[in-house]
Amino acid sequence: MTTTALEAHQLYRFYHAGDDETLALRGVSLSVEEGELLAITGPSGSGKSTLLACLAGLDEPDGGFVRVAGETMSRRPEAERAALRARHLGMLFQTGNLIEHLTIAENVALAQRLARQPRKVRVGELLEDLGLTGRSNARPSQLSGGESARAGLAVALANEPAVLLADEPTGELDQGTQSRVLGLLRQRAEHGTAVVVVTHNQTVAGAADREIRLSDGQVIS
Repeated sequence: MTTTALEAHQLYRFYHAGDDETLALRGVSLSVEEGELLAITGPSGSGKSTLLACLAGLDEPDGGFVRVAGETMSRRPEAERAALRARHLGMLFQTGNLIEHLTIAENVALAQRLARQPRKVRVGELLEDLGLTGRSNARPSQLSGGESARAGLAVALANEPAVLLADEPTGELDQGTQSRVLGLLRQRAEHGTAVVVVTHNQTVAGAADREIRLSDGQVIS
């Protein structure tokens, strides 16, 4: 029996600039089961990034709610949302999640300390799983593109999250590294993590169990 790890119900998000109003999300609903790899696709401006920010609790929807691992994320103070993110979510965004002055191992250890809960995975074991054992003492500026992508994934997975949210995780990678990162995402799903990937890449979308396509802030397929 599968369990719903992530649920969004009738999300609406409006932005105002003077007298103009932009409807970024128009009643978007979705659910992701444990062990499922879901791709969210659509053209630029379709609402993908806004949806991802709402799912992560980084942005508050104007209507509807988000529930992660059975706990409601929406309509809570930021401190409570941050605690929920640390416990249940791993995030891999295009802006990066590595702190430049820390080594890769220190970045992962910091993510674990911020969660304020017993460690579920050892730093060394996680880096070994991602093929980064020999780079644990390197800083982000010393990494190749593929190593940087895997190091970011290590930070996102530091606390064995119920849900992994990834924004274009293969955006600037060569085909070989893209295949490896996709394989790692699939591996996490097979271990029970609900993986949500926002992408323009049809290879990535084709590797998912399911695809949701957005247009003008609505689910069209």
